[in-house]
Amino acid sequence: MKMKFHTTTEDQTIALGEKIGSLLKGGEVLAMRGTLGAGKTTITKGIAKALGIDETITSPTFCLISEYSGKKLDLYHMDVYRLEGAEDFENLGTDEMLYGNGVSIIEWSEKISSVLPKKSITIELIPHENGERDIIIENWPHEEIDFS
Repeated sequence: MKMKFHTTTEDQTIALGEKIGSLLKGGEVLAMRGTLGAGKTTITKGIAKALGIDETITSPTFCLISEYSGKKLDLYHMDVYRLEGAEDFENLGTDEMLYGNGVSIIEWSEKISSVLPKKSITIELIPHENGERDIIIENWPHEEIDFS
């Protein structure tokens, strides 16, 4: 299933993330795509909130992987921007995260798409100059997201 959303504020992007997170059951891999400042970490904040994570969510650019324990599900937040490619990602030992019971979110996933599970959900964020965003979700396996 492919869905397209439009948010006009950061709070709306977080709210969409909450809707997405509320429908996750565990084992999902969310492959995030978008330029710098597109809102990948912003939407992740909403997803984390829905998973019952109280910690502050920040981009894991320098540590590569941040792990969060949630009341509903655990979250593995990865940023592969600084990796050279798929081989570097595989060397991180992420199989347990990608194929486990938590939720994996991978920012800059286009750099490693060849090694991601086929069932990965793609979330592309397209920013506009006025701060609004188009958000396209593909390969969504759950019920349709009602974000009206």
